[in-house]
Amino acid sequence: MSDTTHLLIPYAASASPGCQQALQELALPHLDRLLARLRPYPGHSESGEETSFSAPHERALARALSLPFDDGRIPWAAWHRQQQGLSTNGDAWAFVTPCQWQVSTDHVTLRNPEHLSLDEAASRALLAIVSPWFAEDGITLHYDQPTRWLASGPLFAQLATASLERVLQRDVRAWMPDVKQARTLHRLHSEMQMLLYTHAFNDERSARGLPVINSFWVHGTGPLPAPAPSATTAPTVPATLRDAALNEDWRTWAAAWTALDAGPVADLLRKAEGGAPVLLTLCGERNALAFHSAPRTLAQRFQSIFRPQRFTDMREKL
Repeated sequence: MSDTTHLLIPYAASASPGCQQALQELALPHLDRLLARLRPYPGHSESGEETSFSAPHERALARALSLPFDDGRIPWAAWHRQQQGLSTNGDAWAFVTPCQWQVSTDHVTLRNPEHLSLDEAASRALLAIVSPWFAEDGITLHYDQPTRWLASGPLFAQLATASLERVLQRDVRAWMPDVKQARTLHRLHSEMQMLLYTHAFNDERSARGLPVINSFWVHGTGPLPAPAPSATTAPTVPATLRDAALNEDWRTWAAAWTALDAGPVADLLRKAEGGAPVLLTLCGERNALAFHSAPRTLAQRFQSIFRPQRFTDMREKL
């Protein structure tokens, strides 16, 4: 598979009525031509539910990178640290994202951290405030980027957590880690909300008209397997459908799909037509469907002429 060009497309479809309506009017000629040439690749497909902690594209990407892909326990933080050339020391790592929980009578919604105007200086200041509280529970925090820190500690060794994309703009209560496995984490959530509610850090942000930070989200947990996965060619993973799908902006999503079809999908089609091995993975909110350019029997070729695969025929399977 190392010489195979792999295109992995997250948020290719959604069960949302708005998405299904947009798909009825969406023309993707290069994708349909490509699918007509390819065969299903069940061994690289992923099945799940909309309630799975790890999104289908995350599981498919983890598989391609030879990472563990158990639901909620893909060690993205440890892998990220390895990609930076830093040792993981065999420890379990996690991402910790500072965020805002908006509390209403029947929802606790996680606001998109990218909308919090949190720069490096503010993020580092907040990190210094909360680090001692985490340290008391054996968790060491490290700065990584404004809206994401790294954390290491035994707590993350077997803990299943929902990816940030799963919980964005949704009720966090449905996505919290199991309370029996994560009593420490649940307590830290309560402590951070009490600490930050009246803290000068947030008073200053409010005075400047900036959103307050009152919680955090843990994701990407676990240790790297031993031995750690060797370097491999990562798939191309376009992110252009992501934001529009998460915001349910299906007009923008359809426009992004049209551009994707004319760009990366058309490029993959040309490679397939030229005889190069290709792999295409289409991911929705539940499943990921993989297709590759393996040789087909005469019967399969005959069938594809009369019943070619089309994206509109498989959209509900994603």
